[in-house]
Amino acid sequence: MLALKSFRKSFGDNLVLDIPELNFAPGIHWVKGKNGSGKSTLFNCLAGLSPFTGEVVLNDVNLHKSPQAYKLRLNYSQSEPTFPEFLSGSDLLDYFAQLKQALPEQVSELKQSLGISDYADRPSGTYSSGMLKKVSLAIAFLGQPDWIILDEPLITLDKEAQDLIAELISNNSQAGTSFIFATHQDFENTKIKANHSYEVNNKTVSIIS
Repeated sequence: MLALKSFRKSFGDNLVLDIPELNFAPGIHWVKGKNGSGKSTLFNCLAGLSPFTGEVVLNDVNLHKSPQAYKLRLNYSQSEPTFPEFLSGSDLLDYFAQLKQALPEQVSELKQSLGISDYADRPSGTYSSGMLKKVSLAIAFLGQPDWIILDEPLITLDKEAQDLIAELISNNSQAGTSFIFATHQDFENTKIKANHSYEVNNKTVSIIS
């Protein structure tokens, strides 16, 4: 269970999100909402990248009280990832593999399956947006997370890469990993079906199915 209680996020005096209580049960969850509604802001907070007030608890681990333990259990791929341009894809994957306690074999497998190996040793500053997205998505699957959050996982990817991501989600879901994702594209296909859908609107999150 990923639980939010008395969750509030503001930028200065501007209240962006106000969620009294929200519980994500294990499974696959699709979060919808217009641009600027607060989806990415919510995800950044859940990933521990942006401050907020209130509580976020993954099973028995509180993000504020035990951030390191929490972040071992939850991985995140941003909508438009950015990395230091001098670091290569291999550098980034090796660094996050250490943080996420991932085995080298897993890094190699993700590189191969997502087609990163061909450019992994080049500086990320030379990558296209699609290349950067694949590296970010590979990082999100490192280790043994209980939850993976994917913000717009399909943008900038070709059809083949989209199918690979769908297969990764399906395989990991069957192995017990839960997912929260946001996308403007139809992500429900023969391999993936969300258990619940939500909408971010009017500064809160409501379940719609």
